[in-house]
Amino acid sequence: MASVDYFERRLDDKRRLTIPAELREEFISGVVLTRGFGSYLHLYPKNVWDGEVETALNASSNILDEKTADVNVQFRRGKTEADLDQKQGRITIEQHLLEYAAIDRDIVAVRAGKYWRLMAP
Repeated sequence: MASVDYFERRLDDKRRLTIPAELREEFISGVVLTRGFGSYLHLYPKNVWDGEVETALNASSNILDEKTADVNVQFRRGKTEADLDQKQGRITIEQHLLEYAAIDRDIVAVRAGKYWRLMAP
């Protein structure tokens, strides 16, 4: 079976994104949505966030390290966590995150390693 590395969707009226059926197992642990480095969002499986991103964000032993602090602020500001609706395979995206990424209703999702970038087309 081919792996899915790209999909396009339209949000419903309640700001819900339907994850393709082939990808739902990837998000069984839950989802974490954050701001990206640019005008897009990052969508992480919860187990990847907990096991890798949190570890990286807390890697510096220097509490006053400005670069680490800036990255922490970037990723934690507006961060949301949710469970994937197992029946429909949907997640709700908070309005403030949609505004940050300039996403209206249409979304393009592209795999970037172990996470996904969500952006306007």
